[in-house]
Parts: sequence; structure tokens; C-alpha cells
Amino acid sequence: MFMTSSLRTNDMNISYIDIHNEMIYGFELTCVQKSYSIRDLSQFTCYIDSDTNKVNCVSDCYWGNSKSNCGIMKYLIVLSSILIYIASALGIRAILGALCLIVLLIYKFKRRHLSMYGLIEEFLQSHNNLMPIRYSYSDIRKMTKGFKEKLGEGGYGSVYKGKLRSGRLVAIKMLGKSNTNGQDFINEVATIGRIHHVHVVQLIGYCVEGSKRALVYEFMTNGSLDKHIFRKEGPSSLNYKKSFEISLGVARGIDYLHQGCEMQIFHFDIKPHNILLNEDFVPKISDFGLARLCPLDESSLTLTAARGTIGYIAPELFYKNIGGVSNKADIYSFGMLLMEIAGKRKNLNAIAAHSSQIYFPSWVYDQFNEGKDIDMEDATEEEMKITKKMLIVALWCIQMKPSERPNSMGKVVEMLEGEIESLQMSPKPFLYPQDKPVVNDEENSETTSSSTQSNNDATESKSLIQIADEIM
Repeated sequence: MFMTSSLRTNDMNISYIDIHNEMIYGFELTCVQKSYSIRDLSQFTCYIDSDTNKVNCVSDCYWGNSKSNCGIMKYLIVLSSILIYIASALGIRAILGALCLIVLLIYKFKRRHLSMYGLIEEFLQSHNNLMPIRYSYSDIRKMTKGFKEKLGEGGYGSVYKGKLRSGRLVAIKMLGKSNTNGQDFINEVATIGRIHHVHVVQLIGYCVEGSKRALVYEFMTNGSLDKHIFRKEGPSSLNYKKSFEISLGVARGIDYLHQGCEMQIFHFDIKPHNILLNEDFVPKISDFGLARLCPLDESSLTLTAARGTIGYIAPELFYKNIGGVSNKADIYSFGMLLMEIAGKRKNLNAIAAHSSQIYFPSWVYDQFNEGKDIDMEDATEEEMKITKKMLIVALWCIQMKPSERPNSMGKVVEMLEGEIESLQMSPKPFLYPQDKPVVNDEENSETTSSSTQSNNDATESKSLIQIADEIM
């Protein structure tokens, strides 16, 4: 910017003569320059002092009208720079730490699942003579039409209705996430993969593809037994005769598992939900996810954790001092099932009309012990006789000590097929050794498949794969 002593730059009436005169006589020139300091981010104005003929610069603060702000801002900038550096350093460490943790978790997750898949594949390859068919996951999706119709759901996963190319209906169980290292899948395939019995559900095929695991069963038209004996509305769809036939069929099925195979198969989860009914109400035992194999020459197993469903688990799985774990565990579970089939109600009912009826088996025993009969609507004398026989057999099966129960399921079948006059009254059954029933939540006793099988099952006395090798 130029300024003269006699002329103003904003004067638009400057003549040629005026300019000429200024050029001849000379003029005063002042140079003003503005610049910025990068160091402190302040603005400077520089000019030539007419008295000293030197260049002077004045600093104006960039952040405000007051020059006093500049010093404070300098310190703030330095402090903020230090804080940003520290935050950046910590942030990078935190991010790196988080990334390392995520990578470690992914690595362990993949190792665990690869171990599980490897275990399953090793089992299937070493037993390639298994009868069930191996399907791809694409086949499973086609059978279920994209998992369109769900039949049920539980802790094991979900069950869907499907159809084979031949037109045969099937039930496909998709196994959910499990902490059992693939043992639940292997248990099912190893135990019932080659079993063909009228009272054991048939395993048609299976699928193992990545994390997808499925089991393909024959379709059971009438669903599970619990839907027929625990009806919330209306009378049971099963008459007394049909209930007895179902009970006898289940007993024969368990007896076959215990004595009719090359190895003993202990189910460990006998309950109404795992008894399926076909179109003719023929019962079939299902869900072998908790099953264990035991050589015929051995009478007991060593388990690291209780397994089964609350309300049906044998006491010896909790109280080791009353006896070892053997076929008597399934006998106990069957007894609890038999009691519910005969009474058409749950054994443990916290909202019973009378406190004495909370634990149904104790109430039944008291009735019989007092010479009373169980009140049954529209039942003939023969039906009342059959039901009483079922209840007495059930009372024997659910004795606290395994030694006081029938020796085998074969003996239970014999008792059911025999005359009621040949049966003696059992001792009074109790829920717990302390001789005092404890009320549990009704819903939990129905649906909590405390399938309390722990990860330690893989370390039990003899692995299922080792035993399966002996079978096949």
C-alpha cells in the first residue's frame, strides 16, 4: 500500500499535473506489511517509523481483541499438544491391546470349533459303515423348505418338519451351540445310528457341514407324549388302555437299550418330552444326546456331572453315597414318567389343591396305604385296576436307593405284564434323602433340561468314541 504526503489514494480527482509535480518534488513512502507467526499463531503489523527510519512490528493476538490472551493461549496450546500426544499414545496401546484380545478370542474360538469338527469327522470316517445317510446343508434346507415349519425348540436346538425326495416326512433336529465338544452329536449317531427297534425312533440321516449339524429322524405324527398327558384344557386324549400300552412300549424300548444291543445304552433323559408317538400312538424313545454306552460286563459308570432333567434325574447322580450310577438311573426316570402317565399330571405341583398332593407319588402311596383307591373319572373297574398296577410299579421304580428298585427294565416289563395281585406295596418314596420333599418351580421341572452335562464329560473313565470303536 502506497501513501503520499499530499495525495490520498482514495482521491479520484488527481490530475496529471499533480502527479507530475509529485514526481518532480518527491514524496514520502510508507510500506505496511502483515505477516503471521507460525510459532505462536499471532498476527503482526509492521511499518517504518518516520522518526527513527526503522521498521517496527506490533503483535495482535489471533484469538481475541486483547493482547493479554496471547500468553495464555501459548500455554494452552502447549498443554493441549502434550495431552493429545499422551491420549494418542494410550489410544494406540488400547487399540492394539483390544485387537490382540479379539485375535486371541477368534483363534481360540476357531481352535475349539476345529477341534469339535475334527472330532466329529474323525468319528464319522472311522465308522463309515454307519447306516444313516449323510446329507449336505443344502439338502437340509431343501427338505425343510428353508426351515419353514418349526415343530419344537429346546436347549439342544430346534426341530423342523421336512420331506425327503421319496415323499417321506421327517423331523430334522438342528443342533444349537453346545459346550460338549460335539459329544451330543456323536452320542446320537453312535447310539441309535444302527438301532432298529419298534420303540426307538429311527435315525435316517445326519448333516455335518462347518458349524451346521443336523439329525434327520422319522416323523412322528402325534408329537411328544407331554402334549397328551399335560393338557391345559380339556381331558387327556389318551384313554386308560392306551396309556398303559404306551407305558409298556416305553419299558420295552428301555429294556432293549439296556440288554438288547452289543453294548448297554443308558439314556439318562427319559421324560414325556422325549417319548414320541406315531400315527398309531406307538411310543418311540428319542433324544440320545445325553446317552452313555457301557460294556455288558460292567454294571456301573463313572460320571463327572449329573445329567438329565430336573424331576426325572435319579438321586444317585447327586448323592454318591446311596449307590453307583447304573441302569437303575433309567429305571428311576421311567418310574417318574410312569407315575405321570397314570396320573395324567406332573409329579411335582406347587399349586395343588391340598398340600399333601404337592408331591404326587407320596400322596398316591398314602392313599394306597390307607386302603383307598385313586379317584378316576369314567373309569371301569378293569381300567382302575390297570392304573393302580401302573402306580405301584412306578412307586417301586422311584425308590431312593438304587438297590431297592427293580433289578432291570426286564423285571419292570414283567411287573407291568403280570397281575396286580402278585405285586407287593413298596416302601414310601421320597424326593431327597433328608426325607422331606422340596417344591421346585413347575415350569423349570418341565422345560429346564438341566441337561447338566459338563465339559468334563470328555474326561470320563472311557470316552464314547473308544466304546463306539468296540461296538462297530
